[in-house]
Amino acid sequence: MQQPIIKQRLVYLDHLKIALMMLVVAHHAGQPYGSSNGFWFFKTQETTELGSFFAVNAGFFMSLFFLLSAYFMPASFDRKGAGHFLKDRLGRFGIPLLLGFLVMIPLLMYTYYTSFRGYPPISFPDYYIHVYLGLGSKPANWTGPSWPDFNFGHLWFIEHLLFYSLVYAFLRRLVPVRPITGSKGAFPKSSTIVAYALGIGAVTFLVRIEYPIDRWVGFLGIIQTEFAHVPQYVSFFIAGALAARRQWLDKLPAKQGFLWLAVGGTLAGIQYAGLLRIHSFGGLAWGSFYYSLHETFMCAGLCIGLITLFRHYGYRSFPVLKAMAAGTYAGYIIHVPIVVALQFFAEEWPISPFQRFVWVTLLGILGSFLISHFILRRLPLARRIL
Repeated sequence: MQQPIIKQRLVYLDHLKIALMMLVVAHHAGQPYGSSNGFWFFKTQETTELGSFFAVNAGFFMSLFFLLSAYFMPASFDRKGAGHFLKDRLGRFGIPLLLGFLVMIPLLMYTYYTSFRGYPPISFPDYYIHVYLGLGSKPANWTGPSWPDFNFGHLWFIEHLLFYSLVYAFLRRLVPVRPITGSKGAFPKSSTIVAYALGIGAVTFLVRIEYPIDRWVGFLGIIQTEFAHVPQYVSFFIAGALAARRQWLDKLPAKQGFLWLAVGGTLAGIQYAGLLRIHSFGGLAWGSFYYSLHETFMCAGLCIGLITLFRHYGYRSFPVLKAMAAGTYAGYIIHVPIVVALQFFAEEWPISPFQRFVWVTLLGILGSFLISHFILRRLPLARRIL
């Protein structure tokens, strides 16, 4: 009786990851059109209002990605052992990071440099050496966002997963645990989840006194980090590993899960209704304290609720969904160049900024999955990694 449960669990979580991947594409597709005020590789003068969309997304979807990624980690470690586990993670995360840092992101940054910074023309090799790697002098009136230009872009998520995986493997070596065999223990009560959310929300507020939302720094000099959301990311990663060991997702009561979906949906609805416009607050302020709690409860509600929703209605698979699920990771890696190229093309279309956002989103999703399936996953080395 156990095997069908495992298969069903994997299918609905795969489908949830597909939905999250689509939301990530939409989030990045909207960057130049939604007046986000953050750095992006393409700029436009015509904008629309997407602030609530960005804020709600940022408040939960990467935390849910971390939870789902960690959920499969304990079984992988149990099956492979420390050595093979680390080798697998270094290949799966490290190689895309290295290629992204050395090839993909420099090309994107060069396009931004030549299109929007207003400096004299420069060849890509000169840009790569002197500006991207910072081996030359800093140009006058530098427009940022930082010097030098090197960064990991959207691959920061993979960078964090690699770092968390290394920490996880180290802790497993220090504190050996039994392999997963169907451990006892019910899903946490809602009162426990409330206490958890209050604690994470309080820690988030304290962090945002010094590091408000959208302030990125290089943790340990190289790990691209927005500390404002790290308490959520780390705690949900830990929650994912615990959920796997205790099989919480199989034991999550539907009534409790849908109740938390209502909580998360209501809090997200408050933002979409324009009743909460303090998402950029940081510092020692009541607004920042409330928003930290609001966002954390919304995150917990949507994460628990969406898992419940997909467990009940998203467990049926079809060939196209199976192919999309297999290409989710590769699609995440390559979607930004695709989206940026579409944003350049769409600038000439005689439509509104919101319509451009919709079209770039739809074509970006389609292009990411098609290139992943028909090109990347057909390459032997890429297939093993991705």
